Amino acid sequence: MAIIEVDHLLKRYGPHTAVNGVSFAVERGEIFGILGPNGAGKSTTVECIEGLRTPDAGTIRVCGIDPQGGDRELQHVLGAQLQESELPDKLTVGEAMALYSSFYRDPVDWRELISALRLTDKVDTQFRHLSGGQQQRLSIALAVVGNPRVAVLDELTTGLDPQARRDTWDLIETIRDRGVTILLVTHFMEEAERLCDRIALIDSGRLVALDTPAGLIERSGGRQRIRFRPSAPLDGATLTALPEVASVERSGDQVLVTGTGDLLLAVTTALARNQIVPADLRVDQPSLDDAFVALTGRPIHD
Repeated sequence: MAIIEVDHLLKRYGPHTAVNGVSFAVERGEIFGILGPNGAGKSTTVECIEGLRTPDAGTIRVCGIDPQGGDRELQHVLGAQLQESELPDKLTVGEAMALYSSFYRDPVDWRELISALRLTDKVDTQFRHLSGGQQQRLSIALAVVGNPRVAVLDELTTGLDPQARRDTWDLIETIRDRGVTILLVTHFMEEAERLCDRIALIDSGRLVALDTPAGLIERSGGRQRIRFRPSAPLDGATLTALPEVASVERSGDQVLVTGTGDLLLAVTTALARNQIVPADLRVDQPSLDDAFVALTGRPIHD
């Protein structure tokens, strides 16, 4: 059952069309990603879903509610962690959680929530003294303290170091496990591939593709690559005869095999039959980066 429905969304700023006819539906219990480069229209799309911006055309429903309908019920079913959000420097974690909790008719126990998000020892710490990762965890807690059915998380790991980013990914999965549907806005490919059940790929305001991460990669026609040094002379025909193999190239003492399907098993089995050991073996799988380039014709950070 769709918990968010977006149908032919159009949003213009003067002569610039930020979102051009985007349609998608988010199913209950999903982590649904909106992926694209900066300026693609991702944040404008979710701001329309949140009721912060008024579309020029199209319809949106969140749990059956029109965000533009003035229905205060929306604030009780949708929580949002904005791309940029700041709290007063001297406000403590506990004060912020108590304040936000008071806005809702059926909030979760905020003390239990900050415990789950590993912030209990920071309850009396002022916002200005929190690390970047702790501030992000607090912003997630504030987004879900109202016990929403949907949480919108917009570029929540921008500026975090790799470890803090991975810790935050774990937190998102924890929130989903609490029964919250997640709408995740990001331009980080690894983040989308790790977390999302499905992804809407947006570029220049248009929906380019909608699929699972694996489905997007498969649709892009990306090929696997295997590199290794054979322990004995290798006849290239041994591998090119395999249906999974598209090409075999040599570079010095290394062999590069490109192909699809269960390429690794096919190649290693053929090598074993010929009593050849693949030393320094490395497998490069196609990625969402490859899919984005194939589907849009340019890198995401171009």
